[in-house]
Amino acid sequence: METKIYVGNLSYDTKEDDLRTLFAQAGTVASVALIKDRDTGQSKGFAFIEMSNQAEAEKAIQMFNNFSFGNRPLKVNLARPKEERSFGGGGYGDKRGGPGGGGGYGRSGPGGGGGKSRRGPGNSGGQRRF
Repeated sequence: METKIYVGNLSYDTKEDDLRTLFAQAGTVASVALIKDRDTGQSKGFAFIEMSNQAEAEKAIQMFNNFSFGNRPLKVNLARPKEERSFGGGGYGDKRGGPGGGGGYGRSGPGGGGGKSRRGPGNSGGQRRF
């Protein structure tokens, strides 16, 4: 079974082929995923590499953790499973809140962001007097 490892502290100039060549010294590289910003295409400075088995992944970690690559010490370890992301409410008028959500205007409490009042400062509601 393939084992995924995390590689961090990469130079922004690092290419997937550079990583494939480097990690091939530890065994068979099944895949390389250099993580990039979706808007700019710029590397985010980390990657995930799948080695063909657990033994090769552990060998890669031993060989390349703190290894100087591009004048930077690499951080290499087993990748943690991807966490499920929660998308809370938030936004104008959305009062759902939810875990991590911003809540809507006037919302507070668990998961709510506190929001700001629609009425503005000094207005407590009711009729205005001019």
